[in-house]
Amino acid sequence: MRLIARLLICCLPLFSLSSEAATVSDLYQVREPVASQQPEERDNALGRALQTLVLRLTGDREAVNNPALAELRQDPQQIISQYGYEEDSLLVDFDPVSTDRSLRQAGLSLWGANRPAILAWWLNDGSDGSSLVGDGQSSAAALHQAAQHRGLPLRLPIADLNEQLLATPENLGAAEPQALRTASERYAADALLAVQAREDNGQWQAQWRLWLGDTREQGKAQGADQAALADAVLLLVSERLAQRYVVAPGAATNLTLEVQGADLARYAELQRILEPLAAQLHKVEGDRLIYRVNASAEQLRAQLALVNLQEVTVDPQPVDASQSPQPPIGEPAPQVLRRDDVLRFRW
Repeated sequence: MRLIARLLICCLPLFSLSSEAATVSDLYQVREPVASQQPEERDNALGRALQTLVLRLTGDREAVNNPALAELRQDPQQIISQYGYEEDSLLVDFDPVSTDRSLRQAGLSLWGANRPAILAWWLNDGSDGSSLVGDGQSSAAALHQAAQHRGLPLRLPIADLNEQLLATPENLGAAEPQALRTASERYAADALLAVQAREDNGQWQAQWRLWLGDTREQGKAQGADQAALADAVLLLVSERLAQRYVVAPGAATNLTLEVQGADLARYAELQRILEPLAAQLHKVEGDRLIYRVNASAEQLRAQLALVNLQEVTVDPQPVDASQSPQPPIGEPAPQVLRRDDVLRFRW
């Protein structure tokens, strides 16, 4: 409490935080289609909902088969707060606290609700011609539904005339989509997704490319219709992103994180983005926050990039051992802290 009080005092001036990362508010809500409301169909849908959620939180298709989750697979209602029918679907709300606890006890690492906002340039090439899917169009519903199903914050361009002319196969298939990057600046997203989807003999296929920072991912997907294709593409995208943000079990280490330039708003943002890493605020020194974090350095860097933090590198200064005070004979030498376990960032 003293640390929080000191933080409130030193951070009274509030400044806006420029961050594109989005919080997935419905991360623990899963919608599964059902053919009826019979008990057997309901139980099957609850099992699928658990599988969907575990994949959404871990990015690992095999995670749900973890032996430690056997009891949970048998009775998913242990971590379900409520469920109900909505049209032809079963809407399931999982309890975040009990869900996270169960998965962590099973040794699984989780991906938090703070995730990179993705701007999708999605070009459909069907029997009636090619068109860019824009926000507000009827064709956008399948993309938004698939994004919710896979736990991704998805944005779409407005698809006005200029953007329709820009969304050519050449621009979407470019190795470096500079034209799309320039047009995407107005949407303030973290990642850029370019998808070329086409219909072929009643089936839909797509080639997709994803750019996030200086990394690029790509792949192919297919589906029986546009909705199935959208879900297949975003499933692959979520798995690739999870590799960046979810640390493998056993790969985490105890790190010290120093963040400079903090104010009250930024402190709140840090608390939110560091939550999956079991971060603990250790010290406050003016506008500098010092955390203890259990994560890999790569995962920590990826998380902090979502709020535009820049890493600060400090060149080690040579130390003259002859000038260092020596402990008295018989007393243990003072502990020397490793400096490679300290990561420094600033706004």
